[in-house]
Amino acid sequence: MKNWKLTLIVLAGVISLGVLGIFGVQSSQNKAFTLEEQVSVAESDIKVQEKRRVDLIYNLADCVKQYDAHEAETLKAIVDGRGSAGDIENVTTAITAVSEAYPELKSDTNYKELMNELAITENLIAEFRSNYNKQIKEYKRYIRKFPTRVFLDILGYEKQEYKYLDYNAPEDAPQDLFEEE
Repeated sequence: MKNWKLTLIVLAGVISLGVLGIFGVQSSQNKAFTLEEQVSVAESDIKVQEKRRVDLIYNLADCVKQYDAHEAETLKAIVDGRGSAGDIENVTTAITAVSEAYPELKSDTNYKELMNELAITENLIAEFRSNYNKQIKEYKRYIRKFPTRVFLDILGYEKQEYKYLDYNAPEDAPQDLFEEE
């Protein structure tokens, strides 16, 4: 009778260790999946900010073009006002008329806001790129550790090949964005 109880306790212990081992092995794969997802999210964050950057650059270019056109019209009106009469009231009236004709062109303010937004976006991109590289580093460290790499090999886990981001500016970066075509 005593042997039966001892055998049952040993069997329960072995089964418990086996179940814990299975959960331990499976948890290593689950963590690898979680780290993969974190890398994907970090990559997505970069893409969102890069899209925002492109939108801001186009808006900034349009703003500058509109501001240049507005400024040219204002100066032309001032010159015309001075040419027709030396009276300062006519010049003031001309400036007011031009600014009233284009009330939506608060370009100077828009330009400053867009430049500020662009600077913020560039900082966010740099931050998100750094985060992406950190996530890759954490993932690569994790899948190389012992016993994790053994467990992942047993489970047939396919390791992802992530590459760190390079911060060098491309040689074909756009130049002369405001050049007339």
